[in-house]
Amino acid sequence: MQLSIIILNYNVRYFLELCVLSVQKAIQNIDAEIIVVDNNSSDDSCDMMKQRFPNIKLMENAANLGFPKGNNIGVKEAKGEFICILNPDTVVAEDTFQKVLAFAKSQTDLGIVGSKIIDGTGNFLPESKRGIPTPWIAFTKIFGLYKLFPNSSLFNKYYAQHLAENQTGKVDILVGAFMVMKRELYNELGGFDENCFMYADDIDLSYRALLLQKHNYYFHETTVIHYKGESTVKDATYMKHFREFMNFFYAKHFKRSLFFNLMARFGAFYFSIVKLFQAKTTVKKSPSKYILISENERVREKLESKLQNNIERTILENGKIVFSQSISKKENIEVILDTNYLSFTDAISFFETNKNKSFTFKLLPMQSNFIIGSNSSNDRGEVINF
Repeated sequence: MQLSIIILNYNVRYFLELCVLSVQKAIQNIDAEIIVVDNNSSDDSCDMMKQRFPNIKLMENAANLGFPKGNNIGVKEAKGEFICILNPDTVVAEDTFQKVLAFAKSQTDLGIVGSKIIDGTGNFLPESKRGIPTPWIAFTKIFGLYKLFPNSSLFNKYYAQHLAENQTGKVDILVGAFMVMKRELYNELGGFDENCFMYADDIDLSYRALLLQKHNYYFHETTVIHYKGESTVKDATYMKHFREFMNFFYAKHFKRSLFFNLMARFGAFYFSIVKLFQAKTTVKKSPSKYILISENERVREKLESKLQNNIERTILENGKIVFSQSISKKENIEVILDTNYLSFTDAISFFETNKNKSFTFKLLPMQSNFIIGSNSSNDRGEVINF
């Protein structure tokens, strides 16, 4: 078997369904398996898996065992030469695994491979590629110095800005939402460190691969959506967790840093003020127009009834999505992409092409009666059943 995809789920039933559907399409031409590990979800994630995907291996933990242990349990059951650690709130393209595996097999002393990752608004997530977070590099991240001096090697190492978004190359640290590596390497590393409940696990695993003289890579030739939700909110709580997981990492591999501790505490206060200001000034705008990309008129009618708003339906023309010229750039337009009609690759490409415009995006999963997406990188996302 070439590949085992491990998906650790906790209370994201609808995102999990979308994720598994995209993975199934992506492994159609690969000898692969999907293993879903559930960390004692209180929603109906497990019932959904049993009903909709009865042939997929589902492992139900009796408690929330955390990210490291949950994934380690899944990998123990894996049979693939390669494994992919994949978050349940992700969407992969049809060619994702074929491209990543081809790249991985062409490397020597391979560590971990990550992909280009975007959020639900189509924007690139810089944590797709990172440097080793020494106290100084963590400091440049906390105070946003990497934004002020993106071309300076002194300040731009946290997000590995020596590589462009669309440039493949070696990096130190990859994000746990999508990690591909040989199962043999994962086992040699002992998997994720179960002493770390969450947050530092992907940094620690990536760094330990480097200690074995392996090479980690950021691979830009395929894109994965990651609906990050609240984990992207840079508030005081986020800073508290950031400080805790950095201290865990330093204590394990280096020395504890008084400098980092002081800066992180100050950063927590700073971000709490910024968050308070943002809460007072940010106003969410509802869509003024809906466009459905689908050939199914019945779906349009159902959505129109549910949303109590007119929905314009359009189809592909010569393989491209073409909108009416009457659409104003000033309108807030929600675009619903029907994956019964479009490929995930086309949908992801549409996200990227139309980011930072007046569009927000929802996906209609195959043979499902809900739409799902996120209108902001700071939101958990929205599910609308119809």
